[in-house]
Amino acid sequence: MTGGAAVLAVILFFVVRGLAAQVAQQGQDNILNASMASVLDTAVIREGRVTLDFPYSSLSMLNTVADDRVFYAIHEGRTLLSGYEWLVPPSDLSAGAAHFETTVFNAEQVRVATGLRILTGTDGPRNVSVSVAQTQDALSNTLNTISRNIALLGLGFFVLSSALAIWAASTTSGQMRRLTFSVTRRGPQDLRPVTQPVPSEMAPLVGSLNRFMSRLDHTLTQSEDFIAEAAHRIRTPLATVRSHAEATLQRVEHTENRKSLQAMVRAIDESSRAAGQLLDHAMVTFRAESLELSRIALADLLRDLVQSMSPVAEMKDISIVMELDGPAALQGDAILLQNALRNLIDNALKYAPVETTVTVRVSETPRLSVSIMDEGTGFAADEMQTLTGRFVRGKDMGNKVGSGLGLTIAHEVAIAHGGEMILTNTAEGGACVTLYF
Repeated sequence: MTGGAAVLAVILFFVVRGLAAQVAQQGQDNILNASMASVLDTAVIREGRVTLDFPYSSLSMLNTVADDRVFYAIHEGRTLLSGYEWLVPPSDLSAGAAHFETTVFNAEQVRVATGLRILTGTDGPRNVSVSVAQTQDALSNTLNTISRNIALLGLGFFVLSSALAIWAASTTSGQMRRLTFSVTRRGPQDLRPVTQPVPSEMAPLVGSLNRFMSRLDHTLTQSEDFIAEAAHRIRTPLATVRSHAEATLQRVEHTENRKSLQAMVRAIDESSRAAGQLLDHAMVTFRAESLELSRIALADLLRDLVQSMSPVAEMKDISIVMELDGPAALQGDAILLQNALRNLIDNALKYAPVETTVTVRVSETPRLSVSIMDEGTGFAADEMQTLTGRFVRGKDMGNKVGSGLGLTIAHEVAIAHGGEMILTNTAEGGACVTLYF
């Protein structure tokens, strides 16, 4: 709208200026014609000669504020009787009709009015022409004044149109901005319908948005219920089957049967671990969008995890050593942080050799970080960039049970807390996973 106002203002300037120039030029032509006619009307034939009684008023009427210069020329046929030689009448003059033209004299524009009168004498008709010319300084000054006024008028029109355009745009889009702000400031789990009043033109959009959020809310609720139900219905039967398989394994003595039962236990372990980590990953994905933040001391959280996982470490003759640099407090989601750290410690225990040490180090400087190190074979250099991907496992994992989701879960939890996860190897060659917050 502002661009259209600018174009219209420019068009207005040129159109009005053109009309003003035409009117002003017409006014000058009328005065020149009157001056020329007053001289031409005095032409008579006396004693066989053309004479004119040059009236004073014929030129005085051309007086202007700008003191324009005035020129004249009187011709009989092509013969100059009086005036300036450069004022030559055109060859196509007709009696009773004024001829107007603009020419240049001494680098100045001059407007010329020429008229023809036919006098009848004893020796036949004689053609007498009178030309009156005037410079256009006053006309230029007048046009400049008119142009300034027109420019001011156009500028005023543009400013007014722009103000109206801005007002109309802000009024029209104000409701949209308020709707945008209302939706943007909502949390990821806030899928209530939009009840804010909007213009009728936006009602279909808001209606579609509300229906979409309703379907999305229903889908998310079903997904969360499914995850909770799946966690209960999958983990419990697998644990029961595993306990029965282990009990049976203790009573069976035949080698082939024992191998079959051992393979069954391993398959159950793999299924249980994969199902558990899949559910953990789904939970991390849901909670990462709406963290339930609270003040957490990572040192206390790790002590509880190490205590709960110590029986697993003792079964493999692995000792867990904690190196704490302080309480390491931060604002975070306790469930997600516990999930991530449990997966990292579990990985370290799984790949650490027997009778070695797993070190859990907490540092507050220069950045808050948690490092978990083992004394195993470490990470392959060409795999460190890809191990955080879902279901990605290293090539030299042997017969270790795993799903390829442990590092993925820890990485996504770190990202959700505005941090990062770095994979390195220790100087002795063991793996080191560090979460920075």
